[in-house]
Order: sequence, then C-alpha cells, then structure tokens
Amino acid sequence: MSERRSAREILDLLTDPGSLTEIPYPAGESRRDGPLGWQGYDAARARAAERTGEGESVVCGTAAVGGARAVLIAFEFGFLGGSLGERTGDRLVAAYTTAREHRLPLVSLIATGGSRMQEGMVALTQLQRVARQSALTREAGVAQIAVLRDPTTGGGWATLGAGADVVLALPGAQVGFAGSRVRPPDADPAAYTAEAQVAAGSADAVVAPGALKETLASWLRLLSPGTSAPTRAPAHGRGVVPASVPRALGGTGLPATGWDAVRRARSPRRPRAEAYLDAYFTSRVALAGDRCGGTDPGGMLCGFGEREGRTVAYAAQTGTATRPAGYRTAARLIRFADRLGVPVLTLVDTPGAANDAEAERQGAGAAIAEVFAAVAAARVPVTTLVVGEGGSGGALALAAPGNTWITPDGYFSVIAPELAAAILKRPPEEVAETAGQLRIRPQDLVELGVVRGVVDHADRPPPPVTSPTPPG
Repeated sequence: MSERRSAREILDLLTDPGSLTEIPYPAGESRRDGPLGWQGYDAARARAAERTGEGESVVCGTAAVGGARAVLIAFEFGFLGGSLGERTGDRLVAAYTTAREHRLPLVSLIATGGSRMQEGMVALTQLQRVARQSALTREAGVAQIAVLRDPTTGGGWATLGAGADVVLALPGAQVGFAGSRVRPPDADPAAYTAEAQVAAGSADAVVAPGALKETLASWLRLLSPGTSAPTRAPAHGRGVVPASVPRALGGTGLPATGWDAVRRARSPRRPRAEAYLDAYFTSRVALAGDRCGGTDPGGMLCGFGEREGRTVAYAAQTGTATRPAGYRTAARLIRFADRLGVPVLTLVDTPGAANDAEAERQGAGAAIAEVFAAVAAARVPVTTLVVGEGGSGGALALAAPGNTWITPDGYFSVIAPELAAAILKRPPEEVAETAGQLRIRPQDLVELGVVRGVVDHADRPPPPVTSPTPPG
C-alpha cells in the first residue's frame, strides 16, 4: 500500500510554492441530511470537516507545477473516504470549466472509495456529470492527466482515472473498479494494484512520489497549449507545421539489389527506434498500453517529445513483429495528438504484424484497422520515416500517405521476399531474385512514388518538410 497523503499534502508536494489559487465553488442547495434524508449524514459531514479541515472531498484550484500551469483536483480521502457526492460534483464541474476557459491541462490527484452511499443514486449520477465534463474538455483540445493515489476505486477510477488521456500511478496504490470490501472473497489482491493496471495497459506508468513533480511537470510542459505556439493551431490542427524528418543514423549509400536492402534492414547493427528517438528529441515522455487489456513494450514506443522547442508526438516500431496492443496504443497516441493539435512522427520498422494465433484472438486485423483509420482521419500532419523493415500492411498502417521518407537502411514490401517466393512456389535459392522483382529498395520506392525521398546519413541536413499533398 502506498503512503496516504491528504489533499493539501499532495498539493504541497507537487505545486510551486504560493502558486495555488482555489476555484470558487457554487454554494448549492442545503438539504437536511442530504437528498435522501439519511439520518446522521449532516453530523458525519461535520465530523469529516472538523477532522480534515475541508468542506468536501475534493480541493480544486489552479497552480504551477515546475513552472507549468494547470488545474488540479485533489481528493481528500479523510473526508468520507474521498467519496463523490452532489457537492463534490459541483466542484468537479467548476474545475473542468476552468480548465476549458483558460485552456489549462487538468490534473486529477485521485484518492477515493467511490460514490457516497448516503446520497444514493444522486451521488452515482455525478459520474455522468464528470463524464460529460471530460468529453467537453477532450473536444476542446485540453489534456487530462490522472494521478492514481491509494485507493482509486469505484466511479472515481472509471471516470476521472481511466478516462484521462495520461494515467500515472503511485507505487502500491490500490486501483480497481471494485473496492476491497466488495470484491469476491477469492480475488487476488495483486490484480487491484497500480502495477497490475500498468501491466494490463490501463495506466501509463508507476511513478515514485519523489519523482512525481518532475514527471508531471514534463507532461504539462509538453501538453500545455501555450508551450509550443509554432506547432499548434486552434482550428483542429489545420496549419500545424509538420514534424521534421529525422536524420538517418545508419549506413550510407544505397543498396545495389533488393536482397541487399533486406539484409541491411535486418542487420542487428542497424540503429533502432530508441536510437532515433534519443537523437531526435531533447526530452520525451512515454504513453503505454492500449486501454483494453494489452501492452506491446517491445514492439511499439509511443509518447510526446520536445524537438527544437516544439512538441511532437511519436509512434515508433522497434524492429519486431508488432502486437495488436501496439497498434491500438499507436492509434490512441495519434488520436490524442490530433485533439491537441500536435504533429505526429511515426517510425516504421517491423517485419510485419504479429500473426500467431494469440494475435488473432487479440484482434490483430481490427487493431491494424484502427491505426489506418487514425492516420487517415488525422487533421494534424503525420511525418513517417522508414528506418528498417517495412513489412506489408503491418508497416504501411503507420505510414503517412504523401509524407513518408526512408533511410538507406530501409525497405518497403507488399510481402516478405521469402513468403513471396513460397506463394509463387519458387525454391529458396530464388528468394534474392524475388526481392529484386518486388522493387523494394529505397531508390525503387522513390521512383514508384511510394516514398517522397531517401534521407541521407547524419552528416547531411535532413530534407525540408512541407505540408504534403494528399494522394488522389
């Protein structure tokens, strides 16, 4: 179990000294013992207020975190278990409204046991209010970040927590829809932890308390609308400057044959995604998980980074067969960046989509379709660089139509040469010839109009990027 802090203590830990300004709360109608007339409810609230010094289970305000301003919602678990009631809902609505009006990211520091029983269904319907406010905030292009404290259960997890764009968690925090007193008696407690939620793709990272302020500040700087004006445009991404094309980090010169291109792309010495991301960004933060039970940490890297003072989102394949969860995470990243008006960089490098039986059970086709759709629907520019293998539709899904580039170490093919030869019933010794017939070399792809150009080695400047003309 993680260390429990009060609302004021967590705000003091994260916010810059003297920067917190509380949001005015609506008074609301006063009814004796609440909407249900629950005997003793007024007395319980009075005791909670005396014990915590708070008038409700949340404290909401604007503040700076490492110099980046945000709207913060801090739950006070000591006030009736951080439960959500009607007056809690009023405060949450005020916080979301303030975030939209001032275009400030919204950070929820959650510690709640769920909805308040003494208010019955009136309390539960506050979740609908929160969901509506979250949807309006999402449509406004304002980022939402959740920090899961101990505990984060019930409707608070299912709305403010799991519904956020970025989900961070404190180590050992109890996280799950079912609280400890309502789970099946044989339930495994380890399944209801922050660590388990990250492993299941429902949260992005577990962050130690000592690193939380710095981590949160990094996210806020990258996701705040005012931090990178040249990158962003208010009209749903129109006019956003595309991400620049990364420099090539590997070999120089073009491959002589198709099979040479394949061997270069498959070489273990060729630079992979991590090397490209490290060289491209001065700093970056990672998104992880597809939000429906899966992760693909070895096959897809997603997140946001700073490039020459601008925020750029990235989705990068790592050279392995990409799992369905990897594609869904990339689609999530692209849709999120599109809402914020942030350009996207994709790095293509995969022999193809994972095609084992488990991948099919996990919905490989639907996951790849999600990425195709996210790229096609993006209103912000997407820039693609093929840094290694471009294996069939599993690679093409991440490629931007009209704005895809390639390094001398890359190739793009409708199918792997070995599989093409097998389908054509050719012997293994004809695989190399088949590779040539497929015309998969970088120079072939330029001639065919599949890519815009070949990015040369690192001692030459990358080509200038202009907004591409979509293919007819």
